[in-house]
Amino acid sequence: MANDNAKLQGPIVLGRKQKALQKNRSADFNPDFVFTEKEGMHDGSWAMADVMSQLKKKRAATTLDEKIEKVRKKRKTEDKEAKSGKSEMEKEAKEGSEPEEQEDLEGEDEAGSEDDDSETDYSSADENILTKADTLKVKEQKKKKKKGQEAGGFFEDASQYDESLSFQDMNLSRPLLKAITAMGFKQPTPIQKACIPVGLLGKDICACAATGTGKTAAFALPVLERLIYKPRQAPVTRVLVLVPTRELGIQVHSVTKQLAQFCSITTCLAVGGLDVKSQEAALRAAPDILIATPGRLIDHLHNCPSFHLSSIEVLILDEADRMLDEYFEEQMKEIIRMCSHHRQTMLFSATMTDEVKDLASVSLKNPVRIFVNSNTDVAPFLRQEFIRIRPNREGDREAIVAALLTRTFTDHVMLFTQTKKQAHRMHILLGLMGLQVGELHGNLSQTQRLEALRRFKDEQIDILVATDVAARGLDIEGVKTVINFTMPNTIKHYVHRVGRTARAGRAGRSVSLVGEEERKMLKEIVKTAKAPVKARILPQDVILKFRDKIEKMEKDVYAVLQLEAEEKEMQQSEAQINTAKRLLEKGKEGPNHEPERSWFQTKEERKKEKIAKALQEFDLALRGKKKRKKFVKDAKKKGEMTAEERSQFEILKAQMFAERLAKRNRRAKRARAMPEEEPSRGPAKKQKQVKRSVFDEELTNTSKKALKQYRAGPSFEERKQLGLPRERRGGNFKSKSRYKRRK
Repeated sequence: MANDNAKLQGPIVLGRKQKALQKNRSADFNPDFVFTEKEGMHDGSWAMADVMSQLKKKRAATTLDEKIEKVRKKRKTEDKEAKSGKSEMEKEAKEGSEPEEQEDLEGEDEAGSEDDDSETDYSSADENILTKADTLKVKEQKKKKKKGQEAGGFFEDASQYDESLSFQDMNLSRPLLKAITAMGFKQPTPIQKACIPVGLLGKDICACAATGTGKTAAFALPVLERLIYKPRQAPVTRVLVLVPTRELGIQVHSVTKQLAQFCSITTCLAVGGLDVKSQEAALRAAPDILIATPGRLIDHLHNCPSFHLSSIEVLILDEADRMLDEYFEEQMKEIIRMCSHHRQTMLFSATMTDEVKDLASVSLKNPVRIFVNSNTDVAPFLRQEFIRIRPNREGDREAIVAALLTRTFTDHVMLFTQTKKQAHRMHILLGLMGLQVGELHGNLSQTQRLEALRRFKDEQIDILVATDVAARGLDIEGVKTVINFTMPNTIKHYVHRVGRTARAGRAGRSVSLVGEEERKMLKEIVKTAKAPVKARILPQDVILKFRDKIEKMEKDVYAVLQLEAEEKEMQQSEAQINTAKRLLEKGKEGPNHEPERSWFQTKEERKKEKIAKALQEFDLALRGKKKRKKFVKDAKKKGEMTAEERSQFEILKAQMFAERLAKRNRRAKRARAMPEEEPSRGPAKKQKQVKRSVFDEELTNTSKKALKQYRAGPSFEERKQLGLPRERRGGNFKSKSRYKRRK
């Protein structure tokens, strides 16, 4: 019995002992403690989930592709009806023929009708023309004088790096190394090898590297490492990343979130087009890292009371040369004014300015210059091709692009245009030709823009027609070819456009259409190119064939535009009805006004700024140019522009930008209290020292000693040298001769 009691009491005693031990342990060790790691999600798609949830669920009644398909079907049925009408006429003419022959004809007609559905738009004669190959010629490269790159004005140049450096050698934390492995990174790129060690030291960086070389990870990894090493004491936002476009912001947010997936660092995205209220809620929680566009960030700073930038420890400008451009000038001044003065600042771009004066507005402290590539370097494995447009053949641009996309480059293509209107037109034209096309520009809603990007990434569409909004930073995997409808505004813009292909060590191709007015830029590109540049020549028969085809399609293009205009009017009227209903409902409930969102500029100031910029552009476009004035007048008179006029308008816009840039560079510099120290250009020449007179020396000498002498008068020795009379204490002066006689 005693043994049985002992057996029964055993578990109870052990339970009490375990509880006592646990109580003692809890003081030393917390069972909920985690070694700064958590389970992450390795798939890249999860990072986009919260972005997509912020989008407003608005969709047009029918998409543009559906409208194009509707017009195409209509055209096909009309063509079939026309053909059947002709065949009926032929049958009536041959009524006197034998019944056997009629049966044969019917059989042929049936077979023909079956083939109609499967036949292409081209006949056998057309196919012979279209299968003609393009000719490629290597453009001669003139030898250029080598200029030594100087890092004048920068505190330090760290462009040289240890090539054997790996991610393990960089002293990164385990959660970051785990994320790097999960993302499939094996070896750091040159910009990452150069930037990460300097970034970890907390120094200000001004970095430049070619497109597609991993600049996002180069600034994200040192920032995350610093946040892990020094955990926050209070819930505050410590890192601000500024980007010029919404799509780039979404991409940077996605990459940062994937790198931070195994640690407890929080990120937030604040870009235009997404839901304001959900962004405000996220900002109130004070995320560690904030990725934003300047406009939306200022909106939150002025309308979200608990949000501020006084605790920012690191400020990063991605595509920094664009962020410091005239378009963001006022907004950047406002943001930097609100940021903490004691911060680390990092600037990254593929076309970074190497003049310290241009970066003064960001107030860098002893910046380290890391230029892995030159400002105008394109990706190393990019094959550059150019198609010459003859002076009287400017209207062939659309035909040439259509020929390239249907014959040579059929998939994974990005087509860049200068204007939104031209991008929309190219989408309609190529869609009517039966190609899978999408478009990306500023006239679309944020949902449409992201949807176009998603479809292109998922290979649902083969061609993405875009303006320069998609030229910077976007990393779209598998882009094989970039086509430039016209040459962009500057070489910097060209570098960013062609940088959408040949990324991360892959091969790619760029094809640019160059007119007579754009040849100056072509010469500069050929001069700076490291690999041979090729000229592509299309057969004239092919161009003429496509030009005829486009001319026949003009009616269909107009029909699609009409359908769009009708739908737009319907949507506008629906919106007006909905707003009227809402106002009536609010009136019944009683006054419940929400405070209006404020901005750092008043409405009048914003209006003046917009008008000034518009007038400047208009003035530059027409300044002393009779040709341009006539062109704008003629364009207003005509409702529809010809192909030549459309391409001329594209080039005109690029010229306006170039002239505006030149005018800004010629503008007189602002007067400053302290003169700017210009960086020394090479070894300074020794100047001959001009001997100054005693009078000049006395007049310009402001030392303490000189001032003392000036007040007290000359000394005895100086008087003796100058032949002046000796000074007595009483102030009486006597000549030397009298003094000698007295002696």
